[in-house]
Amino acid sequence: MKQTHLHFNMQIGRKKPVSVNNTETACPFCDRNSLTDVLEQRGSMIWLMNKFPVLEDTHQTVLIETDECQGDWSVYSKEHVRALLAFGVEKWLEMEQSKSYRSVLFFKNHGPYSGGSIRHPHMQIVGLNDFDYLDQVKDSDFIGMTIDQEAGVECNLSTHPRAGFFEYNVILSDFDRLPKMADYLQILAHWILTHVNPRHQSYNFFFYHWGEKLIAKVVPRFVTSPLYVGYSIPQVANNLEDMVAQLQRRYF
Repeated sequence: MKQTHLHFNMQIGRKKPVSVNNTETACPFCDRNSLTDVLEQRGSMIWLMNKFPVLEDTHQTVLIETDECQGDWSVYSKEHVRALLAFGVEKWLEMEQSKSYRSVLFFKNHGPYSGGSIRHPHMQIVGLNDFDYLDQVKDSDFIGMTIDQEAGVECNLSTHPRAGFFEYNVILSDFDRLPKMADYLQILAHWILTHVNPRHQSYNFFFYHWGEKLIAKVVPRFVTSPLYVGYSIPQVANNLEDMVAQLQRRYF
């Protein structure tokens, strides 16, 4: 029987530190001398085992993005976002190619509405032993109105969002253009935090290895729509053309 749900270990979950909106909680990623199970370090970036593996039947790792606790994709140097994405994608694909997992997730939480608990910027790479995330994915998830494109890479605003209302896709068909993908992700993070979601300051990156392409979906996070929670009905905004035009004017 195909697995349809992941099991969350509540006992481990209760032990996780929470620093998203709590400046009094000591940040575990800032105390670098106390980090354990480090897998690899490149400059200020550290890939290590997740100390609180709440998802059962998985292999959970964390990629600490920087030694700056208040950092974020929207404010990093261009050189850093490119190095960070290259590091993350390399380790994600290595875990895929190991054939040790049925599929491997690569994602980022930022902000109190994103599902994350630690403010210090980080990404996660999670091997799923018995769950194939691609079973939940379809081509239409990445169709959208073009914001900008160059050879081998495209940035668009989804016309068929998975959950709604605004979802941005960065589609990479030429792996040599990975630096440009990082540039697009930085623009979208800045756009969301500055113009789309300045109040809640929350977004997610979700990465997909879809056919011969690498795709990143960038999602501003608000309170989840009740139509999606209760009925799995996604909604799409009626002003997509205006959003694309605004984004193009500000960044392109």
